[in-house]
Amino acid sequence: QVQLVESGGDLVQPGGSLRLSCQTSGFTFSDYAMSWVRQAPGKGFEWVAGIQASRGLTGYRASVQGRFTISRDNAKNTVDLQMTSLKPEDTAVYYCAKSSSRENWSIREYLGQGTQVTVSS
Repeated sequence: QVQLVESGGDLVQPGGSLRLSCQTSGFTFSDYAMSWVRQAPGKGFEWVAGIQASRGLTGYRASVQGRFTISRDNAKNTVDLQMTSLKPEDTAVYYCAKSSSRENWSIREYLGQGTQVTVSS
């Protein structure tokens, strides 16, 4: 079965960096777009970044553009999110998501269990 396991969440000071990783299994990873979404306390899910299956085309929400970088390793079946210049408003549970499409990362067919990122001094 499809499994998505996130790791790397932590408490970090404003301006700090974190790298989240999502280990996947149970499907042909290289065939699907992947994304990261987040959910802040009391709020709905918010798309953060996405990456297509083949050419690796990426996209970001405006508030993280230039600070976050999504990448994938099709040999290791992992998708990472490098986060820099973190702000308190980035505080959320971050989830890895698998799409049912090669290109459309906005389709969230499966979600992992999430990893907590807290940005606070």
